[in-house]
Amino acid sequence: MSSEPLPPAQPSFVLRGHSAQVHAVHFIPGNTRLLSADAEGWLVSWNLASKRPAAVWRAHGTAVLGIGSWGQDRIITHGRDNKLAVWQLAVEDEEAVGKTLPVDKPPVTTPQPWLLHMLTVNTLNFCSFAMCLDGMPQPYTIKAIKHPPPILIAVPNTMDSGGIDIYQLPSETRAAVIHADRNITTGMVMALEIQTESTKLQVVAGYESGHTMVWVQNDPGAQFQRLYCAQPHSQPTLVLSMSVLPSQDCYLTSSADAIVAKHPLPAVPGIWKTELKPFKVVQTKHSGQQGLQVRSDGRVFATAGWDARVRVYSAKTMKELAVLKWHKLGCYTTAFAEIESCFPIKAEDYPVKHEDTEGQQHEKSIVHQSSAVSTVQQRREAKAQSTHWLAAGSKDGKISLWDIY
Repeated sequence: MSSEPLPPAQPSFVLRGHSAQVHAVHFIPGNTRLLSADAEGWLVSWNLASKRPAAVWRAHGTAVLGIGSWGQDRIITHGRDNKLAVWQLAVEDEEAVGKTLPVDKPPVTTPQPWLLHMLTVNTLNFCSFAMCLDGMPQPYTIKAIKHPPPILIAVPNTMDSGGIDIYQLPSETRAAVIHADRNITTGMVMALEIQTESTKLQVVAGYESGHTMVWVQNDPGAQFQRLYCAQPHSQPTLVLSMSVLPSQDCYLTSSADAIVAKHPLPAVPGIWKTELKPFKVVQTKHSGQQGLQVRSDGRVFATAGWDARVRVYSAKTMKELAVLKWHKLGCYTTAFAEIESCFPIKAEDYPVKHEDTEGQQHEKSIVHQSSAVSTVQQRREAKAQSTHWLAAGSKDGKISLWDIY
């Protein structure tokens, strides 16, 4: 008995609001908002419960390279105008920000969130920033203030396109510099990742030549040491991402060629007794995969394809699990919602209280209706926050939302 093939998967929702190519998407921690940014500098914060814009503003005068979040109320944007900006946008601040989507041609002077920081950085490389928490011990006075902890930002060096600058926020100071390796012709830095472990700083870089390197600084102020170098790609390493497996022992790269590779990280002490080479190099036969992102549980990762397809792979076996085809034009970016910290809100946690006192029937009806509406809203928000979303941004200006795995 032959089984009929399943119909092609369809996105759960499609967010239409950008009039230019969508270059970056990012889920805010807690999955209450999805951020999207386009080639004209516009940024949209989408309410995932209602699928409507919660805030819209023009963060940069030119294309946005990348976006991220710092705590619950700070948004980081990196534009082609050589600016890296930090905006404050809590839920209560959204009312003061514009709501008109870019496709509806809002005025350029639309209200913006509060601008907290602005760094002048290099964007010649088309390389977006990478960030992590600062592992250095902080003074008690800083910890006592109700602000997110300090972070480190990695970007291509301002003077040397093969080097890397590392800044600390909120101080806006340059904390470290990684100089380009003069023994290897790598070209420009194309992709970055950064992480810390106490005072140890680790930076992973992908270069124009197809090389990828791991740099480690064991103590503040010490020189960075290159512990790993490989060249699995024949084309510029467009995107690179670290896996978030509990072992923290590998990272993934994709490129303009059809290769997806898994590399070692110096997190495991004994790993450097083996030959320094990629763990696995997979010829996918699909060139131009970028926007590589690993889901927060480390089980799957996704790529955005120039052929308008989003591909989902197993992080363990590197096998292709799904091909998501909906967009008509090439895809540039992907993002997964975090899934470990999502705890669905149960209806029984919000009981509807009834007043039985005689003479309060009208008030009872109002309270009941208000509570019912509140409960429906809470259920909608809980569902949005607990769904295993995969978002994909495309050249067509649309964002597809998929509920998979």
